Amino acid sequence: MIRGDAGSSRAAARGRMPSVTTQIVIGLVLGVAAGYLWPPFGAGVKPIADAFLRMIKMIIAPLVFSTLVVGIAGTGDLKAMGRIGLKAIVYFEIATTIALILGLTLVNIFQPGAGMSLPVGADTKTAAGLVQSQQHGWDIFLHLFPTSVVDAMARGDILQVVVFSTFFGIAVAAIGRKAQPVLDVLDGTAQVMFKFTGYVMMFAPAGVFAAMASTVGSRGLAVLFTLGKLVGLMYLGLAIFVLIVLGAVSTIIRVPFFAFVRAIREPFLIAFSTASSEAALPKAMEVMERFGVPKNIVAFVLPTGYSFNLDGSTLYLSLASVFVAQIAGIQMTIGQQLLMMLTLMLTSKGVAGVPRAALVVLAATLSQFGLPLEGAAILLGIDQVMDMGRTAVNVMGNCIATAVVARWEGVLDDEQMRAFAEARPARVA
Repeated sequence: MIRGDAGSSRAAARGRMPSVTTQIVIGLVLGVAAGYLWPPFGAGVKPIADAFLRMIKMIIAPLVFSTLVVGIAGTGDLKAMGRIGLKAIVYFEIATTIALILGLTLVNIFQPGAGMSLPVGADTKTAAGLVQSQQHGWDIFLHLFPTSVVDAMARGDILQVVVFSTFFGIAVAAIGRKAQPVLDVLDGTAQVMFKFTGYVMMFAPAGVFAAMASTVGSRGLAVLFTLGKLVGLMYLGLAIFVLIVLGAVSTIIRVPFFAFVRAIREPFLIAFSTASSEAALPKAMEVMERFGVPKNIVAFVLPTGYSFNLDGSTLYLSLASVFVAQIAGIQMTIGQQLLMMLTLMLTSKGVAGVPRAALVVLAATLSQFGLPLEGAAILLGIDQVMDMGRTAVNVMGNCIATAVVARWEGVLDDEQMRAFAEARPARVA
């Protein structure tokens, strides 16, 4: 009797606890306040944020490997995986092209760099170093294939893990019944990793608090106003992309947009506050499966999108490149801007596993088109603020991409999606 009362009390206490999303929002707000009011404290709690990100990253490789292999081998239809890959790439290219065009349109209409000038003697060493990190030509192709899957997992190179997992899953499917023990083990591993993700997410509010406190504490809110026009324009562009472009996409594929937004709110907030797509990946995979997207599509499209479908980053790159030309007083013709857009479409695909990926591509693009690297140098100061928004939109764009491919394949579970939207318990395929 006493045990029952205690159990009821614990259940009631859990019922009174705010949702994880609410806790993350509270952590975000408190982190900004703490970093602003007590900068030394804010900068000092960065190790807590780093610890949370490490906890997330240790999940990614086994989660992607197990879910993708189970998804491919479970279907047994290798032609279907080929179709899924092709459809995903087609959608990725359409979405990123729209993002680039939107960025170019906004930067030409609002001219955020007009009236500004490059600072004299700006330190370009960091920006010049970023140029050396850019991959070219065959390097991008060769980067797909790991020399060692253990090394790829250790470095957290998601794209290489996806390539290895795809071939491994095909081999498991080809062997058939003899490989069933391997499939059973990996299926169990996938379930364990999703449970593991739930445990790690309990630390998300603290990790988000520390990430925001360290960002504001070390850089100050002044970074929001130093280049406020560019920051505001980028966030305007991201809002337009989300509400109009992704909203139109959700309408076309018959997915309730606000139900989709509610579904991904936790990975979106984690991506925004930590400026890390990887931090949001495990939770994004979980919620999209619960949303009705089959496991094999989620496991393939989401990780692949982290290299090929960076909607927020590509929008930022088109804005930032022309912005640098404007503050340098260089007039770029529409033809030059279109050529630069085509270059960005290619180079932005080759930054998998590279830190500060958007800045790497930006610095390389500026160098290629003869634009001053001082422009990239002054953007370094506000990159964290910009990175938060573009990373969150990257995650949202990849989540909707899984639903697009699932609908295109005719396998999106509408019943499960409605159950999720109506907040009823729903099975996970």
